[in-house]
Amino acid sequence: MTDDERIDDVLNEVGPRLRRIRRERGATLGDLSASTGISVSTLSRLESGQRKPSLELLLPIARAHQVPLDELVGAPPVGDPRVRAKPIVRHGRTMYPLTRQPGGLQAYKIVQEKAEALVEQRVHEGYEWLYVLSGKLRLVLGEHDVVIGAGEAAEFDTRVPHWFGPTDDGRVEFLSLFGPQGERMHVRARPKAS
Repeated sequence: MTDDERIDDVLNEVGPRLRRIRRERGATLGDLSASTGISVSTLSRLESGQRKPSLELLLPIARAHQVPLDELVGAPPVGDPRVRAKPIVRHGRTMYPLTRQPGGLQAYKIVQEKAEALVEQRVHEGYEWLYVLSGKLRLVLGEHDVVIGAGEAAEFDTRVPHWFGPTDDGRVEFLSLFGPQGERMHVRARPKAS
């Protein structure tokens, strides 16, 4: 087999792979179009093999699906299977993504060193589940103010005003799982002593 034939074989497999990845994530062509800026007709032609893939098209699709580009083109696997997600640092929190697909359930390990001076509750669509790995996590949820210790969990509808962060004791490490469909987990949290 010549190099050109090998390249053609790889390119011919991209369309079915794009369709499979999109369907696994429960996304429609319209959803993908909205997140990439690529027209539905172009995406459809890519998936059916009527359009040759290019970096200009594959990069936004890889970003939308939160997958490495080599997963879209079927590059041979490399020796190291570890996922090396880049940490996100915001408002004194370091968040390590544990999931790579958009939509559905999202998971993060979060580390925060010190409490924020201002507790500002927020609301958004979805449902969240928190599990404390170490330290103490303060959760202000509507009128409730609770402290969650290592090994404890809490769940809540994110449409209820909420804020969470370390107590004045310092550093906290916790897992945060949230999803727009409101995946329910079990609750275990102690009310803060008055």
